[in-house]
Amino acid sequence: MERSRSNGGEHVNNAYDSTLDEPPHYEEASRAVRPSVVSAFGHDTLDRVPNIDFYRNAGSVSGHRAVRPSLQELHEVFQKNGGISVPDTVADDGEGSSGTPYDPDLESAVPIDKGGVKFGWIRGVLVRCMLNIWGVMLFIRLSWIFGHAGWGLGIVVIVLSCVVTTITGLSMSAICTNGVVRGGGAYYLISRSLGPEFGGSIGLIFAFANAVAVSMYVVGFAETVVDLLKDNDVLMVDEINDIRIVGCITVVLLLGISVAGMEWEAKAQIVLLIILLVAIVNVIVGTFIPVTESKKATGIFNYNSKIFLENFTPDFRHGETFFSVFAIFFPAATGILAGANISGDLRDPQAAIPKGTLLAILITGVTYLGIALCVSATVVRDATGNINDTVTPGVPCTGPSIAACELGYNFSSCAETECEFGLINNVQVMTLVSGFGPLIIAGTFSATLSSALASLVSAPKVFQALCQDNIYKILHFFAKGYGKNNEPIRGYILTFIISVAFILVGDLDTIAPIISNFFLASYALINFSCFHASYAKSPGWRPAYKYYNMWLSLLGALLCCVVMFVINWWAALLTYGIEILLYIYVTVKKPDVNWGSSTQAVTFVSAVGNALSLSGVNDHVKNFRPQILALTGGARNRPALLDLAHSFSKNYGLCLTCEVFVGPRSEALEEMNSGMERNQLWLRKTKRKAFYAAVACDEFRQGAESLLQASGLGRMKPNTLMIGFKRNWRTAGTEGVQTYVGILIMHSCQYENFSMLKAAKEQQALDNEAMPNGGKKGMFRKSRKSSTHVLATRVSVCAPPTPQVAKMNEKLLEASAQFKKKQPKGTIDVWWLFDDGGLTLLLPYILTTRKKWKDSKLRIFIAGQPGRSDLDKQEMKSLLQKFRINCTDINVIDDIHIPPRADSLRKLDDMIEPFRLHEESKDSAPWKITDEELSTFEEKTNLQIRLNELLQENSKSANLIVVSMPIARKGVSDFLYMAWLDILTKDLPPTLLIRGNHKSVLTFYS
Repeated sequence: MERSRSNGGEHVNNAYDSTLDEPPHYEEASRAVRPSVVSAFGHDTLDRVPNIDFYRNAGSVSGHRAVRPSLQELHEVFQKNGGISVPDTVADDGEGSSGTPYDPDLESAVPIDKGGVKFGWIRGVLVRCMLNIWGVMLFIRLSWIFGHAGWGLGIVVIVLSCVVTTITGLSMSAICTNGVVRGGGAYYLISRSLGPEFGGSIGLIFAFANAVAVSMYVVGFAETVVDLLKDNDVLMVDEINDIRIVGCITVVLLLGISVAGMEWEAKAQIVLLIILLVAIVNVIVGTFIPVTESKKATGIFNYNSKIFLENFTPDFRHGETFFSVFAIFFPAATGILAGANISGDLRDPQAAIPKGTLLAILITGVTYLGIALCVSATVVRDATGNINDTVTPGVPCTGPSIAACELGYNFSSCAETECEFGLINNVQVMTLVSGFGPLIIAGTFSATLSSALASLVSAPKVFQALCQDNIYKILHFFAKGYGKNNEPIRGYILTFIISVAFILVGDLDTIAPIISNFFLASYALINFSCFHASYAKSPGWRPAYKYYNMWLSLLGALLCCVVMFVINWWAALLTYGIEILLYIYVTVKKPDVNWGSSTQAVTFVSAVGNALSLSGVNDHVKNFRPQILALTGGARNRPALLDLAHSFSKNYGLCLTCEVFVGPRSEALEEMNSGMERNQLWLRKTKRKAFYAAVACDEFRQGAESLLQASGLGRMKPNTLMIGFKRNWRTAGTEGVQTYVGILIMHSCQYENFSMLKAAKEQQALDNEAMPNGGKKGMFRKSRKSSTHVLATRVSVCAPPTPQVAKMNEKLLEASAQFKKKQPKGTIDVWWLFDDGGLTLLLPYILTTRKKWKDSKLRIFIAGQPGRSDLDKQEMKSLLQKFRINCTDINVIDDIHIPPRADSLRKLDDMIEPFRLHEESKDSAPWKITDEELSTFEEKTNLQIRLNELLQENSKSANLIVVSMPIARKGVSDFLYMAWLDILTKDLPPTLLIRGNHKSVLTFYS
């Protein structure tokens, strides 16, 4: 864009910074010849061979972005003298690969030093996922679940959980392999697929869920430790406070490991994994060791088919059901994102995340099934623990454990009183079954600490990625990283504070289902992201991982939503409520990012589909709505005209603000293309729901005709032309007036509706001051001519403006905002003089339905014959009732036929005198107004003058006047027609001249 410059002594406001409302400007870096291009073709060429560097984003951490030559450079290469300038790999120029300004992504973060730790798929994903999935559930609750559900339904519980996590893993694998994955885990995947609205809402609750999960796992560890202290009678204070003390000390130690760096954290995870594997093997080995009599008394035997068959059927007690048992088990499966959450620390996340996550689901699922089946084949549901409860001849052996009777033990008493041992009654079954009990305690410690450590690392990593994207500006403080691994130290401290707070005061039994639902909401959105991207069929959706199905992903999303309600219905509703509120917040704030989400792709597909479906439907009068094409020039040139047009269309109709660039086509095209994005950006920033369109032509009339003919798509085509009144018609010259009137005639030939706005006199005074010496401010722009006067009206921020400029600024603000602000109480006066199909009545009615015009009431003025005013008024009232249009008053004007006053006639004579061609004159200008023409159209001329007198009498205080527009008839010279329009609207409030195309836009039929 051209900058303002001094020209001919005209005032230029140098303090005005036009870049504030324009797209960023980027300077091209220096370019040099790359030898490989010369050798590849045998001669020097500007064209480049395909290279990955051309497709990198700005600020790429994996390599510098190269700038390819533009088409214009290729066209002009042979016009240059000297050597050919060939772009080489240069510093980032701030543009995306499409050539448009690129919004900072995580890839534009500070590059990580080569010394940073990067993990492979085993240590980075597989180990972490297995440790997170193998929780205390494995040693404490698994036997209880299979005791209630039996191993038949118990297998269903585990398989169903694995199905949900496997589908999620497949969806995540597809998303991960559809491009470079940076740090942020689930948040990164969802936000880049569905957009910042979904990503920002789920990212915050997912990070919070991981932070609270730390406290849950640590409390589980602390409870186990306190139980040991209690058994040995060495409590420090009391049971509750000891849990708090142990929990806080544990969190401090885990924080130290995390802050020390990912390498130390990874080493700690390996140690915990070894302990956990030993504990698992210890359970399996224990089932093969011959049991003692004391173990048999607790219901533990060696492998026995009768015990296995007896434990097949369910035996739900204490109000438990399949769904309640499933709800207790499923949180154990919510660790599949542990590897993805540290995606920024993986050597190759695209390969590591799918491989490690799916293998972890398989291994842990088989482990859960294997251990559960081993225990189901060796432990009965109920046992007394008394070695004397053996089978005695003559004493009946019944009850829940018939298999125990055949093995010599009688636990019939458990049918009457609740026993302490067995699958259902004793949560320490794994410890009793194992070969060495203390190893199970060590395994419990390992399971809780590894899960806590994984969550303590995941929460800050995800939170840092969210803060780096600056979706929640208040949280940007936590985006800063430290050290070679860009560690989120501030996020670690925040997570530590949240964890300690919940350990000290939180009711974890209440918060646990909410946290599980937070994780499930993340899984649901990951599945939906995969489905959504596949459904959009965007050419950019090309995942390298092919083993996924869009409908399977949708099923996975629905399953996750169902499981949320199964676990806890009120927690599910709370999760949805929080997510919806965050979604609305992000949507309202509109973060300035563009990640090419599938939401954009689906919106485009839906728009195309809806446009095509509309094209097959004929228009109906009941569905008529004004589709405005406003000839405003640049989007900022006529804000009042644009605001009024926008009030008609609002969000329910099409509104185009159009500009015609006049001049040599090559120059005009260049300026038009550079202004496209700038004008649309201004419309978006000022919240005007309109589209900007422009054409480049040698003549303005040709450009306007092109806009009328080619604008729109299918049924979404403009049906109403809106134009400002040409105030400078008396000084614009013959060509300018002929062009303007030619557009008015052209629209009537194309059967378009038409409206013309003449704003208040403040706007007229502004035009006169801003454009001295008869300067032009038309609906088109002469190519390459900068408007320094417009820039002069900008408010200076560095130095006080001159009194003239200050006055112009004040009037500009007042005039430009007259239709943007709320209108005061008043009236919209509708002078419906001619039946044009109802457009003159419909448009002001639409205005009254808008919030800014709700205090403006309609008044209807019609022409009537003398002596039948009451009858005309009653007929109009009946017609308005049929149209369901309310008005405060109907006025019948029965004295329009009276000749105008002499002073009014003199005003017209003075107005047209410079354009008169008197009979005695020897001039032969065909565009001038002849005496014969004035005589022929005397009645028409007098009508316009008389109407102005009546408007002055009746509508001087209206907020807006709407008048039927006189037609530009054949034989009427251009200057006479402009005089009609000018005298009709002279010295009035804002006036809208409307002429429909004489096709009905109103109907009283249902």
